[in-house]
Amino acid sequence: MNNDIASAFGFPAVGRKKVTAAFDGGRLTSDGGVLLLAQAERAMGICQRLAACISDPRDPGRVVHHLDDILRARIFAISCGYEDADDLDVLRDDPGFRLALGKLPGSGVGLASQPTMSRWENAPTTRELARMMAAMIDIYCSSYPAAPAAVTLDIDDTCDVVHGYQQLSFWNGHHGERCFLPIHVYDTATGRPVAMLLRAGKTPSGAEAAGHIRRLVRHLRRHWPDTHITIRGDGHYGRPEVMTLCEATGVDYVFGLPTNAVLRADPEIVTVADACAVRRAQRQCPVLRNYAETRYGAKSWKCQRRVVARIEASTLGMDIRYVVTSLTEGSAEHIYDTLYCARGQAENLIKRHKSQLASDRTSCRSAGANQMRLILHTAAYWLLWRIQQEIPRATALATAEFATLRLRLLKVAARVIETATRIRVAFASACPDAGVFKAITTSLRPAPT
Repeated sequence: MNNDIASAFGFPAVGRKKVTAAFDGGRLTSDGGVLLLAQAERAMGICQRLAACISDPRDPGRVVHHLDDILRARIFAISCGYEDADDLDVLRDDPGFRLALGKLPGSGVGLASQPTMSRWENAPTTRELARMMAAMIDIYCSSYPAAPAAVTLDIDDTCDVVHGYQQLSFWNGHHGERCFLPIHVYDTATGRPVAMLLRAGKTPSGAEAAGHIRRLVRHLRRHWPDTHITIRGDGHYGRPEVMTLCEATGVDYVFGLPTNAVLRADPEIVTVADACAVRRAQRQCPVLRNYAETRYGAKSWKCQRRVVARIEASTLGMDIRYVVTSLTEGSAEHIYDTLYCARGQAENLIKRHKSQLASDRTSCRSAGANQMRLILHTAAYWLLWRIQQEIPRATALATAEFATLRLRLLKVAARVIETATRIRVAFASACPDAGVFKAITTSLRPAPT
């Protein structure tokens, strides 16, 4: 241990007794909950699946750190709040992390160091990254015990400000930043991540968006040939190429639709809007909402499609928002308020992915390494999601954010005691979430063989 770190320092006296401290407590970990992450990862097999997608040219006889263990350590560190690979230089000898990777806390080599982590972040080829992204979709599908009857997938892009002139960085006038604009896809109803794709910082064209959705649907159909799929997104994805693709592949869609002069002049919408404005004035309401629908076909469309309008009259004027959908059932109010507005939860999931798991730490120069980081951070998302699923529903942590789960369940101090025949992990007696911790451990414990 560094002598400067181990040297004693003081605190104010308590009860006339001098208080001194030093970082010399021995085999302690401040991340005892990493053992929960290890159980969740073992149950899902994420790292083994990802490692199988990457070729390992090393001599097997001289390998010290297996590839799945390297990925495992990196993903565990991200889950615990250590998003930089530099942190692994210290955590490689942490007794909690060593136990989580199946290593004895007091003997043998430590975990992989930062240079090793960085080399493997830059190692995968484009083809291997594509296989890893397909593996993440496999993980999503296998997270269901049986094929669901229907799923609704939300697709959206988010601004990821770059740290320099990196590959794929692009100036985006809307955000006023030089950035990436990665695409995120979520099963919003359950909070499951489906796919994350790094891309240039410009709005995706209709052809590009259709290509991404085509590959996603094709891969989902390999697992779920009979599942009804609905794609939901904002106006960026309400493009003719995307809608044509969805109709050709039997996928329903609900997309935002930008306004234009033709829609504003549509007689059915104008009639409802005028009536709404009159009723609001008569009732002296501050705001009044109504809904209408029509059949509309733009010049770039090959057919007319159902368009739903949300009409809101207020003291500030008239506000009308439009949604285009392939769904034939359900009222206009149901389509907009219940189906389309639910996509707002996907934006919350993106914020969780970025702010609570630091998935916007895409500071590598190469696009491949940054895509690799996005995959690793998504794997960390999966581990925390799986832990959350095992929390008893009656407890407050069952609906907590990932940052809260990290603070309450992962950042738990523990002393690791190794004897000749066993290893004992002694957690703090005053841990407020000891009951929840034990319940998760019992639930994730593998069945005896």
